[in-house]
Parts: sequence; structure tokens; C-alpha cells
Amino acid sequence: MENRNEVTITFDAYSVNEGFARMVAAAFAAEFNPTLDEIEDIKTAVSEAVTNAIIHGYEETKGKVHMALLREEDELTVSVEDFGKGIADIEKAKEPFFTTKPELERSGMGFAFMEAFMDSVLVESVPGTGTKVTMKKYIRSGEA
Repeated sequence: MENRNEVTITFDAYSVNEGFARMVAAAFAAEFNPTLDEIEDIKTAVSEAVTNAIIHGYEETKGKVHMALLREEDELTVSVEDFGKGIADIEKAKEPFFTTKPELERSGMGFAFMEAFMDSVLVESVPGTGTKVTMKKYIRSGEA
């Protein structure tokens, strides 16, 4: 089997598509033969990234979310990108419990969860242009 595989999808920034993105990521990761815990980690991180793109990136406007999944050897890379309002202060946004949407009962733990469940998280953003979150997870193909 080839040790490199890539899939990209683009979908409307509707909350209903968050579940779809989770399932796509889980199905793609299945080729690694991950543990159930690894699958849940990936699904949770993708959920947080996609929800951030929809809720914070686009707020009440329409837009598209782009998700790219890449397998190279034992490394899974998931990128979630929006073309919305962007983040003015990334370090502040990454602080646990910080939220710009308290009225929506947001916990402010999105980036903290992504960082807890993935091996690395890179956030790139330009105000007025959008945000790209790139997450990596190393999976040893079901090895102990």
C-alpha cells in the first residue's frame, strides 16, 4: 500500500456539516488501523476546528469550510480552513476558557481540546481573510 494518501473536501459553513466532517476524518484515519481512543481524539479535534470555523469564522454569514486530510507514513495531518473574519490575537484565542461568544454558551476550550487530542496544532490567521488550523496525529497502526 502506498504510504501517502490525500483527500480534500469543501462544504458549506452550516453546523449540520460538523458531524459530516467528523465522519470523513474518522473514515480517512481508518486506513491507519488506529485505536478507538485515537479515532475519538481525531473526531473531537476535527469537531472543534470545524465548529470554530463556522461559529467564529463566519458568524452569521455564509461561507465555505475547506478540510484537507493527508497520510504520510504514520502521520495524519488534518487542515481546516475558513475564509471568514480571522483571528486578531491567536495567543489570546488559544487561552483556555476564552470565548468571543459567551452568549452562545461556548466554553472557550476549542483550541485546548485540539492541542490535548492531537500531537501538534498550528493556527494561522489573517484578520479579514480567514483562519487555517493544521493538526497532526502520529498513529502507529494499532501497535502497542
